[in-house]
Amino acid sequence: MFDIPYGAASALHIFAHDNMEGLQNAALLLGGRPWLTRTQRLMEDLRASPVTSRRVQREVIALHALLSLDHVHDEDRPEAGYFADLDPEQPYVEEICLLADGLTDAIAATMEHFGPSMRTALQSYQREV
Repeated sequence: MFDIPYGAASALHIFAHDNMEGLQNAALLLGGRPWLTRTQRLMEDLRASPVTSRRVQREVIALHALLSLDHVHDEDRPEAGYFADLDPEQPYVEEICLLADGLTDAIAATMEHFGPSMRTALQSYQREV
């Protein structure tokens, strides 16, 4: 559980707290153990501090890309293989979509807390994709 008082927590912190298990499950399904580890570290970083470092900001953007399936068509990335193994009929597919949408909303609602560095990182990422 997050120790950050809700008054000091951003929308991103609240979203991560409320969806911690689902985010970890989605990361494991879409990116395997490496992504599970990254997501767990991100959840711990968000839990530990209301301030988001540039590394945390980059990890949030990377997690968003994973949940949004941005790299599943790149055969050179492991995400393509994990995506190919998913069964589109399973309920976890809808949950992943809802988590991606929720993370998008949390990022948008938190932009003022991140300041220009998050906006710049997000815009740079969107140009790359």
